[in-house]
Amino acid sequence: MSAVLSFEHVSAGYRRRTVLRNVSISFAAGEVGGLVGPNGAGKTTLFRVALRLLAAQAGNVRLLDRDVANWPAQALARAVAYLPQEAEAHWPVQARRLVALGRLPHRAPFAELKEADERAIDDALVRCDAEAFASRAMDQLSAGERARVLLARALAVGAPLLLADEPAAHLDPAHQLRLMELLRVEAARGTAVIVTLHDLSLASRFCDRIVVMNEGQVAADGAAGDALTDDVLRSVFAISARRLETGIVPWQRI
Repeated sequence: MSAVLSFEHVSAGYRRRTVLRNVSISFAAGEVGGLVGPNGAGKTTLFRVALRLLAAQAGNVRLLDRDVANWPAQALARAVAYLPQEAEAHWPVQARRLVALGRLPHRAPFAELKEADERAIDDALVRCDAEAFASRAMDQLSAGERARVLLARALAVGAPLLLADEPAAHLDPAHQLRLMELLRVEAARGTAVIVTLHDLSLASRFCDRIVVMNEGQVAADGAAGDALTDDVLRSVFAISARRLETGIVPWQRI
């Protein structure tokens, strides 16, 4: 299966500080790929390079087998949906109107929504269980409801690649589980889903594949049992874990 997104010996950073060092990984359609690692490991920087918000210092990034540097801006915005870290919306905008922003890459500036846009918005709201409160203002919604609306905005793009940066942060356990379930459903539709997580329990349960980042490099890559070994947990996270049939539970610091 050809990769939707691939990094080939990519190094990148900010000014004189290198964050990513010779990273080579790829992600395929239909899988939920989890990026895990300590703070500062390079997870968000990897996303920024893929989105062309940060230029690679070395190496290549390919999207749908085409160098990401060669994508026109609007075409790139249609191909990659992005749910940024700590995405919030507390202002009194109607939820459905916020989701409609996901259709901007498909429209000319200031153009009215077309029938195809309306269908995409309705479909995204349904897929995120958000249609019941679509007419309410964002500042009247709970944190879990806002998270589903923001995910719906990303899904409304209709992109083959979804990048979600810490989408479960600040949510209670029930809403964390629901959000991860929604990401799995999206992958089952054929989307390549890449999600950064600090919660190793969620990652081990919901991700088909886990890439462990440490100090800007790939420390491990594979299914949860292969990537989150005792040695990796010890050397990268300085923890030990209890292992369950469905995943792992971080247990104590080492």
